[in-house]
Amino acid sequence: MIPLVFPSEEAFQRLGQIKSRRVEPGGETEQVVKKILDEVREKGDDALVSYTRKFDCPAYSAEKITVTGKEIEEAKQLVDKEFLDILNRAVENITRFHENQKQKSWFRTADDGTILGQIVRPVYSAGLYIPGGKGGETPLISSVLMNAIPARIAGVKDLAMVSPPRHDGSLNPYLITAADCVGIGRIHKLGSAWAIAALAYGTQSVPAVDVIVGPGNIYVAVAKRLVSGRVGTDMVAGPSEILVIADETSSPAEIAADLLSQAEHDPMASSVLITTDNGTAERVSEEVERQLQVLPRNEIARKSWEDFGGIFVVKNLDIAVELSNDLAPEHLEILIQSPFDLLAKIENAGAIFLGKYSPEAVGDYFAGPNHVLPTSGTARFASALGVENFTKKSSIIYYSAGAFRRDASAIVKLAELEGLEAHARSVKVRLK
Repeated sequence: MIPLVFPSEEAFQRLGQIKSRRVEPGGETEQVVKKILDEVREKGDDALVSYTRKFDCPAYSAEKITVTGKEIEEAKQLVDKEFLDILNRAVENITRFHENQKQKSWFRTADDGTILGQIVRPVYSAGLYIPGGKGGETPLISSVLMNAIPARIAGVKDLAMVSPPRHDGSLNPYLITAADCVGIGRIHKLGSAWAIAALAYGTQSVPAVDVIVGPGNIYVAVAKRLVSGRVGTDMVAGPSEILVIADETSSPAEIAADLLSQAEHDPMASSVLITTDNGTAERVSEEVERQLQVLPRNEIARKSWEDFGGIFVVKNLDIAVELSNDLAPEHLEILIQSPFDLLAKIENAGAIFLGKYSPEAVGDYFAGPNHVLPTSGTARFASALGVENFTKKSSIIYYSAGAFRRDASAIVKLAELEGLEAHARSVKVRLK
């Protein structure tokens, strides 16, 4: 890939291509998903069985929808001790980070006897969507942890996980073990839009939930968008993305590896380097090509890199920050000599990784912060998945007689200006 000088016509054209890569589902996709949602709502388990037989497991039946206690115990016997040790360490890190996100209820008492406040409570139930990952052969353990742990910390009582079954109707034992470890109470072998429908509407085997979170393909994303409002949802996630800000002190090999860590996810993923050094730009371009030759997922990564990658050379780091803030990346790596110098200037990013020993993969799996992040520029207004996604807030209002009499005329005036006479009378009647 030829590095582009920014600003230039070529650079703006490439940036436009990167920004426009978000997949907007057409009418056909939405109609397919609507049909699935309607069938599950009307037919319940029968629809779940029909779709799962067609796309995942030919011998599927209603009895297979929910993982049994026996299956959980068998799964735990099949995983190795090294995995269990790593799992427990990751859980500890992620839990420690998210514990700091808990919000407290509060009350304020005024001298006139008025009491105002806010009560923070968890939702009762949450559904976690976990993609299958190569037909269940590459279990997405990190997705289980990142979705379940904040919900558990929030105090959600009913945690349900859905994930598509393998061809034989089973789930990967590592996935089941991780779900059991983080306190997921029910595991359903369901995938795609019908899994979202089951969580949103409920069926004979799948109780409905209050909130649905978790990544998925375009059908999952559309289904979540269509049921949003009936249930709470986290975000409609787009393809993965990474932006690296680098200078002459950075390692081209490390930068290239970090860029490809997102490119291998999806042909629609985006990997961008912004650097102040021409030599670094050239060497990274060469390194990406060299590493692509030996990358197992090289076809996916190459298409992503060629279609939505970019190397931009800027005059200084201030321009690099300005460009980064405009792109609002999901993952932002700052690989310069003094990375903390730029931190205060970063306004839009899902997660910020500082220094050469903090590659994106550290955050994806182990450090503690959540890896469910806003994509496609939505970091301008959205945040990572967290404890707050599983809570709700109720306002508390108590007025004393004196405070009521003091404010009554003002409330009546505002109600009458809005033409809401009954509102005004509800105050007036208390003044008699």
